[in-house]
Amino acid sequence: MPKTATLLDNANAGIPRFALYGEQTRAENAEFVHIELIETRSRVYDWHIDRHTHPGMFQVLFLFGGDVRAGVEDQLWKCRGPTVITINPAVAHGFDFAPGAHGYVLTVDQNVVYSAAENQADLYASLFMAPLAIDLAALPEMCTRLEALLQQLLAEATWPQHGHTLMLDWLARCVLLLLVRVHAEHRIADQSGRSDFELFSRFRAEVEQHYKDQWQVADYAGALRATPTRLNRLCLKLAGKSAFDIAQDRLMLEACRKLTYVPASIASIAYELGFQDPAYFSRLFKKRVGATPKAFRLKVTSQ
Repeated sequence: MPKTATLLDNANAGIPRFALYGEQTRAENAEFVHIELIETRSRVYDWHIDRHTHPGMFQVLFLFGGDVRAGVEDQLWKCRGPTVITINPAVAHGFDFAPGAHGYVLTVDQNVVYSAAENQADLYASLFMAPLAIDLAALPEMCTRLEALLQQLLAEATWPQHGHTLMLDWLARCVLLLLVRVHAEHRIADQSGRSDFELFSRFRAEVEQHYKDQWQVADYAGALRATPTRLNRLCLKLAGKSAFDIAQDRLMLEACRKLTYVPASIASIAYELGFQDPAYFSRLFKKRVGATPKAFRLKVTSQ
């Protein structure tokens, strides 16, 4: 949510309707995805963008450094980077950036948002049902991933090559999907309590580090300074699975990957995953995956 919010003038009469910033109409051959640096256009207008709307287009502001005062409908949001602001086509908005603010403005045609969802009509709904300010200050790795994709988008937009439109579309959807994940995690944290969510996140990190060591729930609980009972209840609450099942699912996911991509014997894969008895690995794999390792490998390699 925005860090601060105060009321602004709610009169929307006369608010310009732009294709992008300042372009009153959209070219016939305009792309479905547009990206530019915040500073590219804002510096020209003395870091001020008047209130306006973008009919038919969703806009996402990625502020990675500096400050912005965002007028969003009847509110004023004062945000500091790294923050992401999402705007749907109906929302009147304007920006006052601090000189030197930097980041990206991604504008996506509604056809990209709606067609991307296909059979999952609500895939991006959480981002655009209402304007959002998503704080990324505690997520440096996510900032790195987002900025890498945005840099690729900017490079593709600057120098079109074969498959240009498809590449822009694909990269934009990747960016939006990462934001969906971040927003979902924020909602889970708000609903379950920040301390519970942080403990669950630490547990997932421990699983990633130790699943090959065949740790038991008590081992994870000890590393996290929590009781096994609390850890299990937390996992059931946030993931719908026990701590044991989460760890076993990660182990089996790795087994599936190795059976698919690594040309090693099943016994070798079992030993690499921490099993002393390949026969036991095969029985466990069949129980949890529904097929023996041999049958699973034959199926995926024949497709």
